[in-house]
Amino acid sequence: MSRESELSIGFTQVIAMGCGVSNAAAQTDKYPDGSDRPIPDEKNAEIQLARSAAPESISRDAEVLVLGRDGFETAVKGKNGFVCIVERSWTSAPDADFLNPKVRTPICYNPAAAHSYLPRTIKRTDLILVGRTKAQTDETIVAAIDKKELPAMEPGAMCYMMSKQGYGGDSAPHWPSHVMFFYSGLDPATWGANLPGSPIMAVSDDRERLTEFAIGVQRWSDGTAAR
Repeated sequence: MSRESELSIGFTQVIAMGCGVSNAAAQTDKYPDGSDRPIPDEKNAEIQLARSAAPESISRDAEVLVLGRDGFETAVKGKNGFVCIVERSWTSAPDADFLNPKVRTPICYNPAAAHSYLPRTIKRTDLILVGRTKAQTDETIVAAIDKKELPAMEPGAMCYMMSKQGYGGDSAPHWPSHVMFFYSGLDPATWGANLPGSPIMAVSDDRERLTEFAIGVQRWSDGTAAR
């Protein structure tokens, strides 16, 4: 199970909400999970979905990546160092949904996370698109981190996940509005995470030397209240 999905499942145990997701209808030219490669109109929709991850004041000047035939590619050049994307099942869903074609999770990374966390997502996606299994992909990512081919987390690395839209998978379909912070191997206890009454959730992966903290927020990216 991915760390992000573990956090999502934890959130959904205490927060109920509804959201929708649209899927392409074409029957050819598919990704490994069976979902369709986007046509231009769908790329425009993906740009808007990616931008919905963060408040408009941030996402309007962010770079936007969309998933193309050979991996993530730049669809909109940014001005503020933020990068917004729509992740797929192989980077942001529980194991049961690892190749679920319905998964769409909008995320907007700040500059530090774009430099240090996003390369892992891009690398994992590239591996899946050339036919690597989950186990093979995990091993390759760990090896790349050990060799310093993938960087450690930069100070201040974080992302926004405040979209009303998207779909996290059949196991954890509805993502609450939240922000996440990334560290290289920090003990969750230093934040008081996962303790009774604490608003902070965290998961750690010793092999990837990564700790992720998630904090729920009270509004969606469009400014409306998030229960």
